[in-house]
Amino acid sequence: MLIGNIKYLITGLIFLFACNSADSQKRNNVAIDQNYHPLSSKIGGVNFTASATPIDSAWTGDLQNINANYVALIPYAYVRPNQPKVYFGNGRQYWGETEEGVTKNIKQAHAAGLMVMIKPQVWTQGGWIGDYDLNSEEDWKTWESDYESYIITFVKIAAKENVEIFCIGTEFKSVVKKHPSYWVKLIGDIRKIYKGKLTYCANWDDYKDVLFWKDLDFIGISGYFPLSDAVTPKTEDLVKAWEPIKHDLKLYSTQQNRQILFTEYGYRSMDQAAWRSWEMEYQDRPINNQAQANAYSAFFRSLWSEKWFAGGFAWKWYAYFRRIDPINNHDWTPQNKPAQQIMKQYYGK
Repeated sequence: MLIGNIKYLITGLIFLFACNSADSQKRNNVAIDQNYHPLSSKIGGVNFTASATPIDSAWTGDLQNINANYVALIPYAYVRPNQPKVYFGNGRQYWGETEEGVTKNIKQAHAAGLMVMIKPQVWTQGGWIGDYDLNSEEDWKTWESDYESYIITFVKIAAKENVEIFCIGTEFKSVVKKHPSYWVKLIGDIRKIYKGKLTYCANWDDYKDVLFWKDLDFIGISGYFPLSDAVTPKTEDLVKAWEPIKHDLKLYSTQQNRQILFTEYGYRSMDQAAWRSWEMEYQDRPINNQAQANAYSAFFRSLWSEKWFAGGFAWKWYAYFRRIDPINNHDWTPQNKPAQQIMKQYYGK
């Protein structure tokens, strides 16, 4: 999807709004259940926004409150278009994207009874990482070495902290098609270090182009399938729109003998929420919480009871979300919106 670097920029803007200060921590007063035991057998998680500064564990109580059992931590890296260098760990990242921050957030999650997926992502200026390409084999060798260094850094943390799932990459549409053997080798190197479950996050329109699912434990997909261009689509209409998609997903899951995991899913709270939202990131769209809620409801009604469907991670969740105004934002987050209650209901089953 065309939301790679845009997600990152939006994250920064929302962060400024949410304000991860010590004062905001005190205002949250979140009760954390030290004996929390999630009920769902599905993976019911969120993609967690990395904090710019160190945070306490209050955010874990918010996830307990929606009956979540997983959180995905996302240490971003950066590439420039047509250049092979992968930038990370250079002191310019948010605290939550650093080795220290990721490790601390893992410990906080585990202490609260939550499981963890580490999901490294690479963003690129002025485009989508799925279109990322290089001009020479020499450049590809540089990129492959840099990317492996980035991934293995967090694989080692995952191994040390007993992280439950590790995602080896996100939405590398072009790179995966052109260099499948690289990913097979990378998976083998990871398995020498890390004993948890592995997945890869394919885009919704290219998961069938990935040739190494049988080397992984889950078929990971960014599940942003366009369903309806209606301003406020009806839940029943969206459920019908899911039917052919469900058929294809079930068939593919059977063929690959792997469950499907939506490493990302979600809808913006705006008009046409169940359409191609990533194409409207910079548009001043009318806020529509009902459209988002209907899309969430149809998603759960359509997929949550399917045995081939492992679950998913909502895009996206912010620390100190009580300061996120549900009336005046059309961000992807369900926090403080009707969609949050739908999540809570299904995550608690």
